[in-house]
Amino acid sequence: MMVSNGRPTIGIALGGGAARGWAHIGVLKSLIAAGLEPDIVAGTSIGAVAGACFVTNRLNALEEFACGLTRRRIFGFLDVNFAGSGLITGQRLSARLEQHLQQFQIERLERRFVAVATELGTGHEVWLNKGSLVNALQASFALPGIFRPVQINGRWLIDGALVNPIPVSVCRALGARIVIAVNLSNDVFSKGAVIHDQEAYAEPAAPSEGAELLGSNGRAAVHLLHRQIFGRSDAPGMSAVMMDAINITQDRIARSRLAGDPPDILIAPKTGSIGLFDFHRAREAIELGARAAEKQIDEIKIAVRALAA
Repeated sequence: MMVSNGRPTIGIALGGGAARGWAHIGVLKSLIAAGLEPDIVAGTSIGAVAGACFVTNRLNALEEFACGLTRRRIFGFLDVNFAGSGLITGQRLSARLEQHLQQFQIERLERRFVAVATELGTGHEVWLNKGSLVNALQASFALPGIFRPVQINGRWLIDGALVNPIPVSVCRALGARIVIAVNLSNDVFSKGAVIHDQEAYAEPAAPSEGAELLGSNGRAAVHLLHRQIFGRSDAPGMSAVMMDAINITQDRIARSRLAGDPPDILIAPKTGSIGLFDFHRAREAIELGARAAEKQIDEIKIAVRALAA
């Protein structure tokens, strides 16, 4: 497929990766600066959010928001709900998304856009390419155990990273001649190995945390909640454990899918030093994304010229 100027259609698959996903902003801005704006955008989880802001011309607003985050502001977005199907209801984040994106319907966007989600129960991969953009994003980043599932057209949906972490296949299906993939975990798991004969040690019992919450003042309860989400210096928090488990699974699935349907260009920002909850390190992630994309600009231009009409 060609766009109107005779250039082959470029698709970009933006992968999941929590806070590392701010690197997508740098990648997209570098492509824009080089005159290589994608015509088709497919995103999973945080990749869907960045992609949606690009196709709605809200990328600068997303960058401003991301760079303004501090640890305190991040915690302010976590509206915790212990009784629900997710630790965080997501209402505060949803309100922020609606403020900027509520008016957009996916099928009416100027560029083709798909957010990938996973259906609970069946494990079906769901391509959200119609309807409310905000609802699609909420479903695509609904990390199981962290955010509550989102119901769309009778289906309960959760994070798309469980089935298609870097949606190259979506770009191909929509007619992209050149597919760029952005993998945010390449330098995190690429050296994974099997550890043989690891001697087991019993983990020392941790002090009871439940007693601290019961009958404690509000500050102690908030401190406990912070530890449950972000962890302690000697042990990961509950949310960190779930996020890491999901990311390990995501990496294994991504390797398999990329091997079977490789992109034409792979951009792999070196974001391994950025923790999954380090949303306050946006400037660093954006710079890493921009740097990684700039290294691939020449290769993309070569591919464009080779396929041009």
